[in-house]
Amino acid sequence: MPATRPGAQGAVITGWGMALPERVVTNRELAETLETSDEWIVARTGIHKRHIGGSTASLSLESAQQALDMAGVSPDDIDALILSTTTPDRAWGTSAIIQDKLGLKCGAFDLNAACSGFVYGLINAHGLIAMGAERVLVIGADTLSRIVDWNDRGTAPLFADGSGAMVLEAVDSGGGQLLGWDVDADGSASEILWADVGGTVNMEGKEVFRRAVRIMMDSAEKSMAHAGITSDDLTLIVPHQANIRIIQAACERLGVEMDRAAVTIDHTGNTSSASIPMALCEALEAGRVAPGDHVLLVGFGGGMTAASAVLKWGGTS
Repeated sequence: MPATRPGAQGAVITGWGMALPERVVTNRELAETLETSDEWIVARTGIHKRHIGGSTASLSLESAQQALDMAGVSPDDIDALILSTTTPDRAWGTSAIIQDKLGLKCGAFDLNAACSGFVYGLINAHGLIAMGAERVLVIGADTLSRIVDWNDRGTAPLFADGSGAMVLEAVDSGGGQLLGWDVDADGSASEILWADVGGTVNMEGKEVFRRAVRIMMDSAEKSMAHAGITSDDLTLIVPHQANIRIIQAACERLGVEMDRAAVTIDHTGNTSSASIPMALCEALEAGRVAPGDHVLLVGFGGGMTAASAVLKWGGTS
């Protein structure tokens, strides 16, 4: 979709932060209890290690406080909090717990679109700002280690814990970062990647790979078309960090080199809602994005869901 209607407020990202648990689990540690090896995991996933521990709320608080500090805003300045997570600490209200701990005086809600959820949250934040909000805090956080079967070689090496957060602030009409966006879903694929309530993650890896690349790239192409750009215009691609092979296949389909992709899966694993904001945080901290650069965020998740957004860093004014 186009970013905003004529006359509506745009938004820019003014602060960001990320949090990882202290405990690091290496492939060699997993190989002590699973029939696997470091070489097997790296070859199939690109993952060398992952971080495990903490709660969704505690990790969210850490990343959110970093984002607020960077943006230079106080808790009273935030008009809404959006938490994207598939692993809330309680059945409802994890965002409200975070709101209270941060000292915010605004509405807060949980959003569940699996691994593409942070992009859904970012798009929703732009919508709130277009309707008059001044500042929105968006968090993507998951603690997937709580819902993984640690005896399953097919899923245990993949999933991990983490959080990423962004502060979005309103700017004058026409000056926002978001140039184009897309959200999508394919419920016919709901049985290839799922977790029953109270259960553990189940995945049909080959089918996930096949469908993920397609739904993710279809979404990306729609966002780029709405933004009026092509893949040649992209400085950075920030894909969901699910599997290095999926990232490679996505870049190949887009016709871009891997060195234009933000890749963090080697040291973070798949952190679901946290993967895109954390990858963007690392890219920003490494100086990979400058004002005027085009950045593509794109993800897929269980459901299946997909979402993408094209940002012009620093806004369009």
